Amino acid sequence: MGTLVCLHAHPDDETISTGGTMARAAAEGHRVVLIVATNGEHGEVPDDLAPGETLADRRRAETDASAKVLGIDRVAWLDYTDSGMTGWDGNDDPASFHRADVDDAARRVEAILREEQADVFTIYDWHGTYGHPDHVKVNVVGVRAAELVDWPMRTMEATANRDAMLAMFEAAKSSGIDLEAPDNENGDEFDPAGPADDGNPFGEPEAVLTLSVDVSDRTHLKRDSMRCHRSQITDQSFFLEMPDEVFAMAFGREWFIEHDRQPPYRDGWIFD
Repeated sequence: MGTLVCLHAHPDDETISTGGTMARAAAEGHRVVLIVATNGEHGEVPDDLAPGETLADRRRAETDASAKVLGIDRVAWLDYTDSGMTGWDGNDDPASFHRADVDDAARRVEAILREEQADVFTIYDWHGTYGHPDHVKVNVVGVRAAELVDWPMRTMEATANRDAMLAMFEAAKSSGIDLEAPDNENGDEFDPAGPADDGNPFGEPEAVLTLSVDVSDRTHLKRDSMRCHRSQITDQSFFLEMPDEVFAMAFGREWFIEHDRQPPYRDGWIFD
């Protein structure tokens, strides 16, 4: 058996891009470790916080619940402050992940990788799938941390298959299903090819991907994991309002760019 370590930016990020992979690894007997870079202070603040409870407290508790659903053995926190979206004042907070010294943050991650003797390490693609400053920093810090280890460890970037998403959206529209942008109050359709937070399109084109992992039999766990993050993902959210078949179509595969392989992508498994 091996050890999978996944580095994510915020509480609840673990659910979409690697939730099925983590659940499958856990079910197969591998050790699964989640590293969360920030405490998610810039998320939605629920109106039911208890006296003295902070949003960070709530989001940590929600992450612990999500971890149980997915079978995660350990949740490690780097304790950086959430940087907020591109252009927000939080980008300039010296305590934010965005402003963290790369080598210092990488050494924190390296220490966990060493403790766990990780076999597989996941980060994000070069622009963090959609350009959020903390997601971009996960890539930068994760690449540096992987350089610091001195044993064989596979590093792979979790991302989204933009071409598959566009095809799925077209199929949904042809079936009369309207897909609104996540958390978009204007009700605009989500366009994966349109500019995301950093001005680049969402995810990566299929031509640069190297691995597709089938997690279609674990999409129910991904959804249950999302439901644990109640403060951020309500039952009226883009993700949870999807019909089951659309959700399975959208999130039944997880996509990676492996640092030790070249395209085209193959259908396989992270421990292959």
